Amino acid sequence: MKYASKKRLLVCLLMVVTLMLSCNNNSKSEANSKALKQKQPNIIFIFADDWGYADLGIHGSSFVKTPNLDKMASEGIDFTNFTVNHPVCSPSRTAVMTGHFPARHSVHEHFASTKHHQRAGMPDWLNPKAPMLPRMLKEAGYTTAHFGKWHLSNDHIPDAPMPKAYGYDEFGAFNLPGNAPEQMNTVATCPRAVDFIRRNKEKPFFINLWLHETHTPHYPLEKYLKQFENLDEQKQVYASIVAEGDAGVGMVLDVLKELMLDENTLVIFSSDNGPELTGTENEKEHKIATTGPGLGTYYSVGEKGNLKGQKRSLYAGGVRVPFIARWPGVVPAGKVNQTSVITAVDILPTFMELAGQDLPKAYQPDGESVVSALKGEDFKRKKPIFWEWKPAKEHPEIWPQLGIRDGKWKLLLNEELGKSELYNIDEDWEETADLSNKYPEILENLTQQLNNWKKTLPLEPEESCFSAEREKYKTNF
Repeated sequence: MKYASKKRLLVCLLMVVTLMLSCNNNSKSEANSKALKQKQPNIIFIFADDWGYADLGIHGSSFVKTPNLDKMASEGIDFTNFTVNHPVCSPSRTAVMTGHFPARHSVHEHFASTKHHQRAGMPDWLNPKAPMLPRMLKEAGYTTAHFGKWHLSNDHIPDAPMPKAYGYDEFGAFNLPGNAPEQMNTVATCPRAVDFIRRNKEKPFFINLWLHETHTPHYPLEKYLKQFENLDEQKQVYASIVAEGDAGVGMVLDVLKELMLDENTLVIFSSDNGPELTGTENEKEHKIATTGPGLGTYYSVGEKGNLKGQKRSLYAGGVRVPFIARWPGVVPAGKVNQTSVITAVDILPTFMELAGQDLPKAYQPDGESVVSALKGEDFKRKKPIFWEWKPAKEHPEIWPQLGIRDGKWKLLLNEELGKSELYNIDEDWEETADLSNKYPEILENLTQQLNNWKKTLPLEPEESCFSAEREKYKTNF
């Protein structure tokens, strides 16, 4: 009996030890699994529309209020030397999606009708087979979503691909192709993103959150109009539109804090180009739009500070826009970065590095990863930045057809007009002093770089991205 008791005791001890080891291994497994998940941060890229550089309290706006964005900047980095790669919507967004300058995909202007596209030498939609940020992140294990404006085709084009063809698991959008039943109301943009975050909080997610604000038509809400009753009619409407966009950003940041996700989530706020030109009193209404009738450009009184140019211009006011990054514990809080030269094509390689994924072997990005800048380190750009604006015309601000920034130098050029301007951006951030006569060698070098770049661009758009509507247009024409 004594021996049997000892044997039973030994068996029990072995069972306890085995159970403890099993529990310990399970705990380690869970910890390792959690650590693995934490290696891939959630990423939310908020892209506003026609939001001027100075349409922020922290950038010196004279009348709008942006408490949520100002707070976001105080909790992260405000990059003052960020530019988009085109002065209008669709090409600017193409750069974000592909990591390429939009001319590489023949996207020279905004997407509209087939007639417009043929004149501009464009496809009828962005090629879904092109390198695509959401698809790359999806393949890296992210759940991907798009909420808000689309405009990588247009409602004029009924047979264009829908967002899922570009690598999204879920979407809610307006400016979709044709009369898609999925057309979403603009006011639903941020609530849809919040709902997606709640449903996908246990796995890494990527959201392209493309706000309607401050593009026309304007749909001012009464609760925001009341906040700005002291302003004149134009500023009251515009300030209420900005306030709605700012509140949407606050809504997203609040849910991240509520779900304790903010320390593993990078949030970036930017804009697709500079502010719209203010219309006349005859343009108080905007009747034709996929989002429905509303108020027109008379109320588009966005600010760009002392920057020259606005939307449709390659001057700073058309392409330098807000860029605020927030990621508690990773992005230093309360910092203003005035030296890192960052541009929209950098977003794709940056997000891929954060996801811990190499870029596809055959893919050649036009941008560079700026993860070091996000972490508060010094970033020195190696690649030049190129711009192209085909509808350039003889106009004080819209004449530049091509642009390049290499180091501290920025050249604006229109060979047809025989006109060029050269700026030292390090010393002349507002682009006020043309130095082309003073530095002819630099002018010649940058002009040659532009000419060499042009030779790498396609002469014609991809025919697989032509709508059947083109044949109807030819017949009618």
